[in-house]
Amino acid sequence: MTAYLGLFFGAFIAATLLPAYSEIVFAGLLSAGYNPWHLLFWASLGNTLGAAVNWLLGRYLLHFKERSWFPFKTDSLSGAQRWFNRWGVWSLLLAWLPIIGDPLTFIAGVMRVPFPLFIALTALGKTARYATVLGILSLV
Repeated sequence: MTAYLGLFFGAFIAATLLPAYSEIVFAGLLSAGYNPWHLLFWASLGNTLGAAVNWLLGRYLLHFKERSWFPFKTDSLSGAQRWFNRWGVWSLLLAWLPIIGDPLTFIAGVMRVPFPLFIALTALGKTARYATVLGILSLV
């Protein structure tokens, strides 16, 4: 159970604004013989809940955007909001992508995407990513 919790927390951190790569832990545990369905569940759950932290930060901490520690500058925040308005909530299916995924989940909070819709779309995309990793690693 410790390995699964480690994967959960690794995936959780990887989905926040902090850089991390949970696929490496996922692949290591899979090669060590851990149950692939349990790995898929724990990685997807951790990554989705980590994205929910970004949504909460975007939703409730926007009034701190002028502070020096705020993770996005006003110009990049405005650009991201325009991008999100153009592509809409369906872009959350891409929340698993490196570089754009974490800010996308933050912007979803800023844009006040309803939380149940956010969770559904984000979980679908993130689970599909880990399922793809599982499928690729099963072939090798």
